[in-house]
Amino acid sequence: MNNLIRRIKEGYPSFSKGQKLIADYISEHYDKAAFMTAAKLGSEVGVSESTVVRFATELGFDGYPKLQKALREIIKSRLTSAQRLEVSSTQIDPENVMKSVLQSDINKLRVTMEEADEKSFNAAVDQILHANRIFILGVRSSAPLASFLGFYFNLIFENVRLVHTTSVSEMFEQIVNARKGDVVIGISFPRYSKRTAKALEFVSKQGASVIAITDNSASPLAEYANYCLFARSDMASFVDSLVAPLSLINALIVAIGLKRKEQIHCTLEKLEKLWDEYQIYENDDRNTALNRD
Repeated sequence: MNNLIRRIKEGYPSFSKGQKLIADYISEHYDKAAFMTAAKLGSEVGVSESTVVRFATELGFDGYPKLQKALREIIKSRLTSAQRLEVSSTQIDPENVMKSVLQSDINKLRVTMEEADEKSFNAAVDQILHANRIFILGVRSSAPLASFLGFYFNLIFENVRLVHTTSVSEMFEQIVNARKGDVVIGISFPRYSKRTAKALEFVSKQGASVIAITDNSASPLAEYANYCLFARSDMASFVDSLVAPLSLINALIVAIGLKRKEQIHCTLEKLEKLWDEYQIYENDDRNTALNRD
């Protein structure tokens, strides 16, 4: 955001009267401007749509959508929950919330797939397969993603540690011995966790390989990562949309599972016997008996 504001300030003296109005509005209300069309922004400040488009070009963007995208990417980590609720309320049809949110998630999955870097994905898979130990960490809304990944990795590997933490000190106590040969997977999406970023910085200095599962290259996690796996996670009201991140994690589990197919098969056979012995799941025989009764 600072770079964009700097560009606006530097170019301000040369802007036309209309462009100065746009510049002032974006500087003061960037959270709202990011979700306005060129026509809507023009109407808000009292200029034409074409003036808004020319303003974006003046800043060096290839059209207004690129300026809008830059604003959206940067503000995601800056908006408070209350601001997110206010902004997103204008993006969701109150008469059709379910379809609006589902369509939004479908769009994020599509963009995630289109932007996916298979080379980085495959390199991350290879790194995990050859790791001495695997640490997985994610806090706040990313904690369920970390837990999901940890659950399935524990079926595949014997060297997985899901970092449970309620404080910064607890997190560092659990990763203090991470070193070269280990892999640390950090998961965080806007609003980014400072604890997660600091932890990845620490293990990176220790020599561990870092895999960041986040939303884009501007994420603070990306700075310390050897490999980045990106998934779209825009806001849906005050709630974080984690559909695309979970789908990406599913793909990671499946890719590794295919590489360790025989080992997983053996593990699952043992587990099935235990599940049956200790009646972990309902089974058809029991359901049939209940129906007869």
